[in-house]
Amino acid sequence: MSYQHHSPVSLPLSVHFCRARSSLVRAEMAVRLVIHESVLFTSDGNGDWCLRSGADILLQRLRYSNISLTCIHQDELASKKACFIKEVLVGHKEVRDPLRECGAISVLSLNELMSIKEPSSSNENAEICFYATSVLEAFVAKLQSDKFNIIYIGSKIETTLEGIVFIDKLDELIITMSSVIKNGFSSVHPLTVGYLMKPSRELDFLKRGALPLFPCKSALIFIPISFELPLICQLERIDVILHKVTDEIVSIDPSSSFEFPKGITFSKGMSELIRFIEEHPYNCVVDPFKNIYPLLDRLQIQNILVGLQDIKSSSRLRAPHFLRVETFNDPDLGMKLAEANLKFPVLVKPQVACGVADAHNMAIVFKAEDFRELSVPLPAIIQEYVDHGASIYKVYVVGKEIFHAVRKSLPNSTYLLASSQKSSISPVTFNSLKSLPVANQDESSVNDGFGKNKQSLDMDLINAAAHWMRQRLGLTIFGFDVVIQENSGDHVIVDLNYLPTFKEVTDLHAISAFWEAIRSAYEVKKAANVVIHS
Repeated sequence: MSYQHHSPVSLPLSVHFCRARSSLVRAEMAVRLVIHESVLFTSDGNGDWCLRSGADILLQRLRYSNISLTCIHQDELASKKACFIKEVLVGHKEVRDPLRECGAISVLSLNELMSIKEPSSSNENAEICFYATSVLEAFVAKLQSDKFNIIYIGSKIETTLEGIVFIDKLDELIITMSSVIKNGFSSVHPLTVGYLMKPSRELDFLKRGALPLFPCKSALIFIPISFELPLICQLERIDVILHKVTDEIVSIDPSSSFEFPKGITFSKGMSELIRFIEEHPYNCVVDPFKNIYPLLDRLQIQNILVGLQDIKSSSRLRAPHFLRVETFNDPDLGMKLAEANLKFPVLVKPQVACGVADAHNMAIVFKAEDFRELSVPLPAIIQEYVDHGASIYKVYVVGKEIFHAVRKSLPNSTYLLASSQKSSISPVTFNSLKSLPVANQDESSVNDGFGKNKQSLDMDLINAAAHWMRQRLGLTIFGFDVVIQENSGDHVIVDLNYLPTFKEVTDLHAISAFWEAIRSAYEVKKAANVVIHS
């Protein structure tokens, strides 16, 4: 990347945009991006128009970035190209955006752009403006005079214009803008958060306005980390690294004795990032890799959860009973199940909890014979099947805040057994990420969120468990699943996971907590670094 830009200033804007409303650090500020058609669109060679490579991902991120986006084209409004551009940019359905973290999106012809008059001189709103293009035309000088930051995407060309930023790839646009935006908001001390996660997870967060390029109310600027660009250049601009490291696992060696990270093969880019962080331990990472590795191993998860029994309350909090096995053909398996206080039916899960394709392939086993030819990967965890009225509580710990939601879950064992006998299918196998063998509505209604189990969640117990696990795990953002055992009322925590999307929780509160948790993690790390250096 070649940088020759001038410092951003408070400026009038020669193009009128709708101001995006949001919970922001300075409501009077705004960020605008005018992007030339040449950056996003090209001909497919058959007279039709299509998006350039990478433009779809860029537009997805800009759509939810809380900046105002205008695409300009050089054709008449009714032209085929103009219609295609409008369909791509503004033809989408309204997005779910309760925090209004998404900016306005519009499409203008070049003539429309240049004909819009100056706003009133009484308009004191400060704005940071960008113009991104792959062609330099005469009107660029006019935009420069209106204090636009000009970004040229493509091979560097000779020009008499000064103060232009030249970048090679579309991937560089957002991070280039972020540096200017950060300087423009310097009075509120914004932090740049570089995030890394798989596309589907990123989209879940984007659609909720959780990853804005415009500083959110916790003064955070979010930018994606790209393995297609030099990593060091990106990390030099980033204050906090937010990641879902398990999204970058290529494989796990089952003979590694589960001493993670030994035996884990990460993507090339992730391996480089891990090495960088190891060499630069003062960087803020949400969360440290070593704190996440235990959650890749269901045996470690079970052993962690055993410590919950020390928490005292009016209700009992515990982990499910379990047994680790390396084979399903052990002649003493029945005796070992009894010693572990396990009775049929039981759940069987791979010991590897995530990061590989078959980590979520599970089975419900009703009798000893079901273990023959069982397809669940080994080693495996055999876990107590807890009757819980077909309702599971998803608890999310987001910094200091705790949220929960209820979701339909596996039915009681009597229903499962009857269903298995009726269908002659035993054991019941399923992938927990795709589909669960849930109960029919006539067996277990979850309209009220509790099914037949009318015992309510003990929030004092849940809060104590969340606090205990926060301290035990050393994680900023994590989730755990709770079921309430029928008859006994035991609160049984059956799973733990890192950086859930917590999409069941009301955005207004959860996203604000998400931002504050990241900001707080940075402040804690900063204070720790000061102590180390003092």
